[in-house]
Amino acid sequence: MHPIQADFPATRHRRIRRTPALRALTRENELSVNDLIWPVFIREGTGVEEPIHSLPGVNRLSLDRLLVHAEEAAKLGIPAICLFPYTDAALRTETCEEAWNPENLTNRAIRALKREIPDLAVMTDIALDPYNANGHDGFVVNGEIINDETVAALVKMALAQAEAGADILGPSDMMDGRIGAIRTGLEAAGHRNVSIMSYAAKYASGFYGPFRDAVGASGRLVGDKKTYQMDPANGDEAIRLVARDLAEGADMVMVKPGMPYLDICHRVKQAFGAPTFAYQVSGEYAMIRAAALNGWIDGEKVMLESLMAFRRAGCDGVLTYFAPEAARLLRG
Repeated sequence: MHPIQADFPATRHRRIRRTPALRALTRENELSVNDLIWPVFIREGTGVEEPIHSLPGVNRLSLDRLLVHAEEAAKLGIPAICLFPYTDAALRTETCEEAWNPENLTNRAIRALKREIPDLAVMTDIALDPYNANGHDGFVVNGEIINDETVAALVKMALAQAEAGADILGPSDMMDGRIGAIRTGLEAAGHRNVSIMSYAAKYASGFYGPFRDAVGASGRLVGDKKTYQMDPANGDEAIRLVARDLAEGADMVMVKPGMPYLDICHRVKQAFGAPTFAYQVSGEYAMIRAAALNGWIDGEKVMLESLMAFRRAGCDGVLTYFAPEAARLLRG
């Protein structure tokens, strides 16, 4: 697009910036509560709100406290919540069978949320790392993260979550072929209306550190995740992966992390037009929060500016730990 405009002074771009009303009339993108998904960490116990040191302001919640905070989120208009479990060490094994246990922490949380707050959409995480003694998203055999056997386990995990009542499944493992296998399994089991938001372009990023603290995986990870998560240098590969996941039955796609990969968000939306989301990951949140706590930035302004960046890049929504705080500001 080549805009046509008169030379100065016939064109003065500052005219439409002069007042709040003029700025509102000419604003290209809007950020609303409808664009937010709130990631929440859950753990066993009662009455627990356990601070996470590397994520100031974020707590691990027992299920009773989850319901309280989820009700507040729903009242703020946040449309969806995403669950991440802190699994007891005794349940983390190399065979990961707790991942598809119908009574595991996540599945109990799904049922509680759908029973108490049915209009709040519940999204889940599908990967083996919360249940894996090795800290990896897939099974580890002789030091290799094996693909096909992992996919079969992820299907069982997905079916257990769908049976519990999940609205959106979020496969975050980056195994090949898992979207098609999960979609086939859901259809066969009668879960035809369960949505899949694929972590289609998930990078092997250094921005995940606080998240791994939050789910208790930091000290368990053996090696790294570079054989299945994407190389941060690659962009075209992301487009191929998104195309594959959409072809296999994903309803929505995600880019992760968020702000360092806004170019990928934009390319994905431009290429496919599919519902496109980004995850403003733990490291992004922690940097903004830490700078604000030290008085180096205006935390509220930078938070909203960062979220608007996702909308400007073409995202339909964003997973962010700022969701409740942003919702309160957006609602005035």
